[in-house]
Amino acid sequence: MAVRKHIPKDVSPDELKLEDLKMEDPWRVFRIMAEFVEGFHALSNIGPAVSIFGSAQTKKTHRWYNQAQRTAELLVNEGYAVITGGGPGIMEAGNKGATKAKGTSIGLNIDLPFEQKPNDYINHLINFHYFFCRKVCFVKYAKAFVIFPGGYGTLDELSESLTLIQTQRMQQFPVILYGSEYWRGFVDWLHGPVLGVGCVTKEELGIIEIVDKPEDVIKLIKKFYA
Repeated sequence: MAVRKHIPKDVSPDELKLEDLKMEDPWRVFRIMAEFVEGFHALSNIGPAVSIFGSAQTKKTHRWYNQAQRTAELLVNEGYAVITGGGPGIMEAGNKGATKAKGTSIGLNIDLPFEQKPNDYINHLINFHYFFCRKVCFVKYAKAFVIFPGGYGTLDELSESLTLIQTQRMQQFPVILYGSEYWRGFVDWLHGPVLGVGCVTKEELGIIEIVDKPEDVIKLIKKFYA
């Protein structure tokens, strides 16, 4: 436990808060380290895995939910574990499909102010406080990313994978966008203004694939690792 050093009585509340932060930061490193150790230990023996991402808001009645579930089932049949963010929506669908196919269903849950509750289809649950620790585990143990329609969080995870591949901080693996009607505007923007001003190259745009069927996800992954 950090011990606060003697502070003069005339110190303002703001200065006191700043002093507390300075003392807390070094100790926060141990919590970060503990999350990495727990995550690495829990995932080190899962074998090949695929991370599935997408919106937590997707309803169970939506076709994307059913297609994410089917994708996970097919992945398990091909020998892959399935990793999701552990929450509802597309994440739940991925875990449900993996469990239904009697595979390894992993949830990397995150502590949020509105208390994201892990879904009921996870058989390997790991809880995280820090987003960056969680993202490292998504990438480190995945042979592919399958990105279903989602919002800021999904875009963050997509960008993380593309950046690591682009900068050669990790070996290339399939990054598959599911749902052409949803992602087409994003991909057109990359091929248009982004490529046009030279922020990416044509080769780097080749990292991304788009599919509309669960079976096509499997075909792309098998083709890549053939």
